[in-house]
Amino acid sequence: MRVDRRQARLNRLREVLADRGLDALLVSNAANVRYLTGFTGSSAVVVVAHSSVSLLTDSRYDVQAEAEVAGVARVEIVSGNLWGTVPGAGAGTGTGAVGKAVDAAPDLSRVGFEAGDVSARVGAALGKHSERVEFVPTGEVVEAFRAAKDAGEVAAIGAAARVASEALDAILPIVRPGLRELDVAAALERELRVRGSEWHPFPTIAASGPRSAMPHAGTTERTIEAGDWLLLDFGAQVEGYCADVTRTFVVGRRADERQREVYEAVRESHARAISQIRAGMTGREADEKARSVIEAGGFGDAFRHSLGHGVGLEVHEAPRLSHRNEDPLPDGCVVTVEPGVYLPGWGGVRIEDDVHVTAEGAELLSDGRTELIELV
Repeated sequence: MRVDRRQARLNRLREVLADRGLDALLVSNAANVRYLTGFTGSSAVVVVAHSSVSLLTDSRYDVQAEAEVAGVARVEIVSGNLWGTVPGAGAGTGTGAVGKAVDAAPDLSRVGFEAGDVSARVGAALGKHSERVEFVPTGEVVEAFRAAKDAGEVAAIGAAARVASEALDAILPIVRPGLRELDVAAALERELRVRGSEWHPFPTIAASGPRSAMPHAGTTERTIEAGDWLLLDFGAQVEGYCADVTRTFVVGRRADERQREVYEAVRESHARAISQIRAGMTGREADEKARSVIEAGGFGDAFRHSLGHGVGLEVHEAPRLSHRNEDPLPDGCVVTVEPGVYLPGWGGVRIEDDVHVTAEGAELLSDGRTELIELV
């Protein structure tokens, strides 16, 4: 049975608010709302104060909200836009149900809001809302908690990764020259849903031939030809948690020498990173573990993105495995390891797995199959 950690998360957030001199935080990022309360609807704001938690949503979610947040938050069903229509200026006007909820709590005088999630217009309106309450923009407060995963979260990501692996296994026998990228993506997405994925965490990428040299190529009507690379970047979602996996194949004939050379460079980079990443090293150091292998193979300029990113309730979240990140990787984070080599006009290779990172090392959550597969 999965342990309910919502109250512990709320209490931890309250400690941070106290340290920052805030009486409450307005939580509007959907993933953060779910993390703190369990609510899965598309529209809500949670007011987390030191002695209360209120979830504001609309009548579409009256039954759902009561069922999902029972025991951790009081549900308020409101009419109209949660943030209201933004006025010109004036005390006590314009921020809709959110502003009214804050006004109704006389113990709130300094209230934070998630600046990265609300529009500049709403942020400006909050600043003009009340002479009594000071609204303070905050950075990624809840996101910082989410970076380190508990056992239940790790299990959910692992389950999503298994769904992804099973779906891929199911479609590989049908992949052949003459199919469109769209045909392959459609078959894969069907298998993901049939096997238990709640939804697709991001649009599936099926990029063939020269298009595989574009890291985020998308999926088109291009017909796969014999000898093409086929790069599949796809994900699954279980209990709201995402898996993110990439595999690259040769379709219709055996790989040639150049294809084997590029693939082996990426495979060695991937293996080295997974064997050496530890909690406590910086994102830059983790990126370097993989990048140095590709550079040694002569493809350094062709590795055109960072090594990876955190994955959880969102498919891209903290921490970042990037040469720009000097912060240490938190113990318990789950990240992607996805080195790639992309040669315009020729094609590209990326291998991506999800790993759970602790002080002892990186544990694979996805299947970690990195052998070169030729679909002939």
